This record gives sequence, structure tokens and C-alpha cells, in this order.
Amino acid sequence: MTDKNPLKAAAEKAADALGVTTGPEEGIPGKPGSQTPPVDEPTRPREPLPPKPDQSGPEPVSPTGQHTSATQADVAQSGQYLTTAQGARLYDTDHSLKAGARGPVLIQDHHLREKITHFDHERIPERVVHARGAAAHGVFQGYGTAASVCKAAFLAKGVETPVFTRFSTVLGSRGSSDTVRDTRGFATKFYTDEGVFDLVGNNIPVFFIQDAIKFPDVIHAGKPHPDREIPQAQSAHDTFWDFVTLHTEATHHTLWNMSDRGIPRSYRTMEGFGVHTFRLVDADGGTTLAKFHWKPKLGVHSLVWEEAQIINGVDPDFHRRDLADAIEAGAFPQWELGIQTFPDTPDQTFEGIDLLDPTKIVPEELAPVQPIGLLTLNANPSNYFAETEQVAFHVGHLVPGIDVTDDPLLAGRLFSYLDTQITRLGGPNFGQLPINRTHAPVNDMLRDGMHQTAVHRGVAPYRPNSLDAGCPFLAGADTGAFVETPVTVPEASKVREAPESFADHFGQPRLFWLSMSAVEREHIIAAYTFELGKCYEQAVKERALKVLANIDPELCEQVAAGLGLPAPEATVRLASPDPSPALSQLGRVWPRDGRIIGIVAGETGDLAGVRTVREAVLEAGMVPLVVAPAGGVLDAGGDPVTVQRTFATARSVEFDAILLAGAPGRGKDAYGARDAKAATAGAASTATDPRVLMLLAEAFRHGKTLGGWGDVTAVLEAAGAPASAPGVVTGDSATAVLDQTVELLGAHRVWDRFPPAV
Repeated sequence: MTDKNPLKAAAEKAADALGVTTGPEEGIPGKPGSQTPPVDEPTRPREPLPPKPDQSGPEPVSPTGQHTSATQADVAQSGQYLTTAQGARLYDTDHSLKAGARGPVLIQDHHLREKITHFDHERIPERVVHARGAAAHGVFQGYGTAASVCKAAFLAKGVETPVFTRFSTVLGSRGSSDTVRDTRGFATKFYTDEGVFDLVGNNIPVFFIQDAIKFPDVIHAGKPHPDREIPQAQSAHDTFWDFVTLHTEATHHTLWNMSDRGIPRSYRTMEGFGVHTFRLVDADGGTTLAKFHWKPKLGVHSLVWEEAQIINGVDPDFHRRDLADAIEAGAFPQWELGIQTFPDTPDQTFEGIDLLDPTKIVPEELAPVQPIGLLTLNANPSNYFAETEQVAFHVGHLVPGIDVTDDPLLAGRLFSYLDTQITRLGGPNFGQLPINRTHAPVNDMLRDGMHQTAVHRGVAPYRPNSLDAGCPFLAGADTGAFVETPVTVPEASKVREAPESFADHFGQPRLFWLSMSAVEREHIIAAYTFELGKCYEQAVKERALKVLANIDPELCEQVAAGLGLPAPEATVRLASPDPSPALSQLGRVWPRDGRIIGIVAGETGDLAGVRTVREAVLEAGMVPLVVAPAGGVLDAGGDPVTVQRTFATARSVEFDAILLAGAPGRGKDAYGARDAKAATAGAASTATDPRVLMLLAEAFRHGKTLGGWGDVTAVLEAAGAPASAPGVVTGDSATAVLDQTVELLGAHRVWDRFPPAV
């Protein structure tokens, strides 16, 4: 537990800013606006409300990177009255201009046309991949530990750089769900003093393909079938598995996707990787090859598959809500940026691993990840479209000290990102959108084009010139210029082929499998069995089993048994790598910051205990949500306890742990005609509400900590969660039960509750 109470501090900050008094519900994230609304419609004119304390916008620099005296409020909507886009005040926006109350609408209605025309054009083309995203503002602080290999100024000790980070799923559309099994994007824009640096990666360190020319193929295979446009945002279908079983260089990434990494618990507990090998340049011009890693301070944690499926229906915005709520609550997510470094040798290999092959990792036991800085996300966007949707990343946005290598996938990305932004954002001036503006001065001689918002001066946008006094001038390496690293290119013929070192498609997948714990292997087996079981074509399933046989016979046999098919023999010699413990998500203890604890209480339960536990959870930097039979407050006549969830609205997937404040009884709406979750056999005679029993049963089989104080043993037993089971905590003291619960949360889940078979 921490001494700081970020939830209460955020609530007090908001209250001070608005001149309101905090109530018992303050400190719980999710409040829609910055001020509590009245019941009646407001009629007294006033300026727009300020954003909530957790919200921020892009720093108000000019389109050419000039720091201005403007505030974020200066670039937001202003004024007490509704106006046209040109600032003319309006007296009515509910009625079109007509020739009489029942007459025809007049074409001269300029307000109608402006309003409808803008609405018709509100949407821009969504991203082909990574369409569904969530983002936040933050700051990156360099440790200075990279100085020996990289001269990038933002990595120097103590330097703080504003950032904007966007997380995303790859396959789904903007309207899909967050918790599908998929690769996640992890892209960070650093607004450095030397220009923008974009680190555009994923939560999986390898990719499906080795050459960018195949990117359309893998995405077309993973997207919904083109005839029916189904299934949405998932890989459990024939075209995906047809491609990855024929194109076996995809095996390594596919295995990661079938592991728990494919369904992260939250963006806050998700690793990030730069995927490619980059070339770092030091102050003396020396070079080092490197791979980038983002390590979450809260540890790496995933959902179980049933939990993810429930969330997709109950709360498809689960990940973006979790990120926004954590920031609003003051539990700011953090990641350390680290690098693995390798000598920049002519062959660009390390310990026999080709560093230009994006389907390969270098185990951390061979090259430890060295921390070089800390990322903290501390502000939510103030407008999703203007920031999260319009942010434009590009792997070619580099700064002095960081350069690219000849990775053939990276080469294609250098072309593709720029090309994509021109289509999505209406022209070449997408960098002038507020969220994309560099914080370094710009003098690029680029002119005109759609959406040009800079007002350029001078008469000579060319070099050399004398009419503008020779400006702009070229910089040298000594004045901060970005200079490509001079790399010797070997003499070779022009060919369309891959190096021999790219040919091993099964050695590293086997390394990953052997590095998994027993329970993680069970999840991989279940994922392959489910995904292949959703395929229609028998040939695709049989081909997939041949691929699995070349990873591990046990994996192949277990999946084959689930599919009702014979397990084939391996067609390659199985490698015998040393397992890499760093690849497993389990076995460590992590901070509990931002965890959500459900406190279930009846109308006559131990409300003193509820108050004690709620306050202790807040003080520990976690989020308490009180669950009761009905909304409103408990103990309205005394010291009221605000209810955040009811038996009808609560679902286990929202909580990291659930505690019972005694036996909660039944809600008055606990009958199936109103709520199907209450329609269980014998529900009318059950002392405990069936929805509470379902809440507990789901959490129990998802490996979450359960507990309670007082008369709770019978309730837990009825839910199939005996008090003797691992991770079930009972006792007479609410404080003691909470202390044990918090300790168990350090391991994320109680995995020893269900011993694995593999």
C-alpha cells in the first residue's frame, strides 16, 4: 500500500477548481463532466465549463512549432452564446427557416446548410489497421543511462519531454470491442526539442511477416471475410488460419497471439516493443544496434478467455475506460523505457540471431533490458477526435541519435505511414494539426496544400536564395542536424528473396512455448483449440496441426484432441533452447495501484466495515466500488455510503477482487422477468441474490481473490467458492480480510486454484 491517496487528492483538486463541496462519492472515477448538473435545464448564460482535472489537450504551439503565450482554453470553444462557425450569434437552432410555420424550408437558411454540411463531413476515413484506439497525454523523463550509446537529447538525465501515447487493436473497426484476441498497438509521440520522435510498436515483440510487401496479405487474411464482412475483430476464422499455416514465418507471432498476451487485462498492464532493431548513434558518432522495450510498472497481466468474451458484451469499451478512469483517479500508469543493445557488426547478428528479422526476439537472458527513462501518462484527452483520432504516427519521425536499419519490414513502414496520413487527414499538412505539431521550430520550405494553417512569410521558399537573406540555412552535425548513419552497403545483385538466416520459422516459437508456465500453456492450448474450432475447412485445421507439431508434440496432441483429429509428427528437428523466464507473465509480485475492489453489501450489512474498507482502499491508491441491491445510498439516515453498482448492473469482469460485507440478502428486483441473471433454478427460495452468486462464481473461476467478513461462508459455498479454496479470504475483521486480499493482488490472480494438466 502507498501513503498517498491520489483518488481523494484528485477529487479535492476538482472541488477546489469548481468551488463545490466533495461528497462521499468523490474520488470514484467516471464523472462525465467537471460540474454536477442541476435537474432543470440551465438558462443563465455562462462561459463553457472547464475540463475535468484529469483532462488536457495538445500544448498550444503554432503550426510551425513556435511556443505561444496561448493557453489551452484559448484554442477551445469560448463565449456564452451559440454562434455560427464564423462567430455570428444565433437565436434558434431547433427550427429551419421556413415560409411560414407549415411552409417549405428556404434554401437561404445558411445556418441549416452550415450545420448539416459540417455534420455530413464529421467522419474521416478510419485507419485500415489500429482503427480502435485510446490515448493519453503524459511526460517522459530520461534517466541519462543511454548517454553512452545514444546522443538523443530527450534521453539525457532529468530531461522531461511531453508525450502522447495511443493504444489500439489491429484488426477491428472503430466500433469493435476492446478485449478481442488481437495484437495491440503501443505508439508514443515524443515532442522533443529536436523534433518529433515517434516510437510506433506493438505489445508483441515480433511480427507476422519479415517483409513489408506481405503486409496487405496478412491484414487481408485477418480482416473479416470480404463477402459477408464477418467475423469482426478476431482471428478465429478460415482466411486468417489459411494464411498463417501456409506462410509459416507467421508462426512466432501467432503463438504470442494465442498466449495470454493476446488478451491484456488493461493497457496499464501491457508491455510494448519497438519490434525492429534500430541503430543508435552516440555523441562521437559511434553506433550500436538496439531494440526498444516498454515495461509496465504494474507488471504484465492478462484476462482469461471467458472473462474477455463476457466483457465484449458487457463493456466493449473496457480498456479505454480503464485507462481513462485510472488517470482520473490519480493512479497514473507508468512504463519504463528500456533498450537491449548489440554491437553494430557488419553481419548485424547477435548470438546467431539475425537482428534484421522482425519475427525473432533476443532473449533478455542474453541481452538484458537496460532502463533509460520513465513514461507517465497523467492527463486524458479533452476531445477524442481532435487528439486520439487525428494523431498521426510515422516510424520515419526520428531525432539525432536514433536511426533505422535495413529491416525489410521497417523499410515498408517508412513509406506506408506517410502515405496513409495523406489519405486519412486530407493532405500533406497533417503535421499542423494541434496534436501532431512539433515543439521545435519549423522552417521547411513546404508550402500550400489542403488544410494549410501556417501563414508563411518571405518570397523565396527555395535554396539557395538571396531574396530571403539565404534563410533557411543548412545545419551541421555540430548544430543538431539529423545525419543518416553512413553504412556500407555490400555489393549485391537486385533480387527478390530473403537471407538464409530468415528461414527458421519454428525455433523461436519453441523457445516461447518452453518458457511458459504450466497454466500459460493451458491457455495457449485452449486458444488454439477455440480458434481452429471456429474454422470451417478441415484442411486448414490439419495444416495448423502440422505447424504445431514443429513447435511441440504436447501442444499439438492437446489441440488435436480438442479438434477430434490425429496429431501429426514433426517435419523438422525440434530445437532445444534454454527457456527464457522473462517471457512468462507469472512468478513475480507487482504494485496494486489502480486495482478495483468490489465491496458487496446488503441494506442491513456491516456498513461500518464497508466505510473502513472503502477508506483503506482509497488510501492505498486503489478504487473501491460499493455494490448493493439498489442505487442511491446505504444508511441514508446516518453516515451515508454511496452505491456505485447494483446487483443488476455489476459484473465480475469489472473487479480485481470482490469482498462481502456479510451476507448481502436479495434485491427487490431479483426475478427473471426483469433481470435474466436472477432467473436461476430455485431463485425464489435462495437467501442470497442469484446475481451475487453469479458475480462470485465468475470471479472464482477467473482466478480472482474473493473474501468477506462476518457471516459469508455459506454465501461463498453457494457460489461454488469454498472458504478453503486458494485465494478465498474470510474472517471477522474487515481490515484483516482487506490486508490479505491486497497481498494476494500482488500476483494478479490466484493461479494455483486450478492445477493445470499440462
